[in-house]
Amino acid sequence: MEPDLHGHQQQRVHSVVIITLPPSDDPSKGKTISAYTLTDLDYPPEIHPEDERNPSFQPDPLHQQSGLWYSDLAMSSPRLVLGLLGVSLLAIAFYGSVFPNTIQMFSVSEERDRDDDSLRETTSFVFPVYHKLRAREVPYRNLAEVLSIVENGIVESIDQELVNPVKVNNLLSASASSSTIFPSNGNVYPDGLYFTRILLGSPEDGHYFHLDIDTGSDLTWIQCDAPCTSCAKGANQLYKPRKDMLVKSNEHLCVEVQRNQVAEHCESCEQCDYEIEYADRSSSMGVLAKDELHLKLHNGSLAELDIVFGCGYDQQGLLLNTLLKTDGILGLSRAKISLPSQLASRGVISNVVGHCFASDLNGEGFIFMGSDLVPSHGMTWVPMLHHSHLEVYQMQVAKMSYGNGMLSLVGENGRVGKVLFDTGSSYTYFPNKAYSQLVTSLQEVSGLELTRDETDKTLPICWQAKFLISSLSDVKRFFRPITFQIGSKWWIISGKLLIQPEDYLIISNKGNVCLGILDGSSVHDGSTIILGDISMRGHMIVYDNVKSRIGWMKSDCVRPRESDHN
Repeated sequence: MEPDLHGHQQQRVHSVVIITLPPSDDPSKGKTISAYTLTDLDYPPEIHPEDERNPSFQPDPLHQQSGLWYSDLAMSSPRLVLGLLGVSLLAIAFYGSVFPNTIQMFSVSEERDRDDDSLRETTSFVFPVYHKLRAREVPYRNLAEVLSIVENGIVESIDQELVNPVKVNNLLSASASSSTIFPSNGNVYPDGLYFTRILLGSPEDGHYFHLDIDTGSDLTWIQCDAPCTSCAKGANQLYKPRKDMLVKSNEHLCVEVQRNQVAEHCESCEQCDYEIEYADRSSSMGVLAKDELHLKLHNGSLAELDIVFGCGYDQQGLLLNTLLKTDGILGLSRAKISLPSQLASRGVISNVVGHCFASDLNGEGFIFMGSDLVPSHGMTWVPMLHHSHLEVYQMQVAKMSYGNGMLSLVGENGRVGKVLFDTGSSYTYFPNKAYSQLVTSLQEVSGLELTRDETDKTLPICWQAKFLISSLSDVKRFFRPITFQIGSKWWIISGKLLIQPEDYLIISNKGNVCLGILDGSSVHDGSTIILGDISMRGHMIVYDNVKSRIGWMKSDCVRPRESDHN
């Protein structure tokens, strides 16, 4: 170190940064940051006359008083200041580990201060997500963590749309290449469904509703106080329609909904009634209504447009159990009444739907509508098989196997089968013959440290291990993958969908491993393979209604991969 040429005492400079965090129960108050530079000398810095005439910064009295206090403290005991600084840093680190979402929130809110143009270029719309078991008490969750939108990505809550919504009539700000993202949450067991939430209603009285994601349903419907004849408690309050919101019986979407119903269409009726019966004999009855749906498109456009949905005032059967955690069903099928079809008909998006449910226990993931989030590479594509009277998503399968053993397909001449993708089903269903063959093949599992447990009624077949099962990784070595071959029986030129053991097994509350593939003799037409949530986890699956194809790829479902062009 060079000597002091002017004969003054050597100065040691210390920098102190004070970060004040908001209370954990009210992070909206923001944080404050104060920085100070301190020296070990006990005399004030020299002030030149010209500095007094042209001060560069004049702190307000509050900051000035605070600065003098810290300065006096530092001059009297610099070691004490450094000790306090160390304690403060440890406190901040501890706070960050306990409340990471609050810390993350600051980075998101600070990004909002940037130029509005850059905000428009990087914003993606994300719906907030509630876990079903705590739908009424949800701590703040940083939405950037859900989809890992970290770099150049600003997350805006849909609540902001209620402040300055943009009514989309001619949809000049949107295009058919736009997409919208809906984060999802849920699990196969014990809850048995995946859900998202939407914001419905005018800016003055809009409400959120949690909806069960169902690619096998046409109509989106919400429990409704019209008044309600039979409704479950639900995750949120009942939807209350006004009379001017009811859809007339002569509107084309009413005709679409009623064409497959037992009751004949009534052209003279003032309202449009609907009645839906599901495979488990549950049902929903109500009227069609029209209200504003709030969306933030992937290209930055805000959309507030009217959609037609069901106002369900009479729900029956097992459906009432599901409605303890949700408010209704989000219909995503190919039908004209489905939400993606309505958005596509208005020119908001192209008619493409995708979903990705994480395979871990957190059960997070996302769904999207539109084509610009479809991966341009890595997807396996197969033709979409059209049904004669159902607007469902299905494909043809040429061969099915468990390990090296073949499983029978029930189809034309017993040579081809059909696979239906249904997010409304928790489990996967095989036709009776294939199911029986699979159960026979699984007898080899017994004796390999696993034995059948007839007392576990979680699912029809469960095994008890001779060791503690903490995850499916502990037992998957005893099972083999299931393979669907599509397009051709020749392995080289065919596509395939591989279902690993963790994609058809669950761990019950008794700690056993259970088979999540069930006998589908009485489901659908009895000859179709129903691919449920359990076998679609860990995959991004896309239904392209424009090109009439279905595609999939393995994914951790943390964030969507933005497409180039398909």
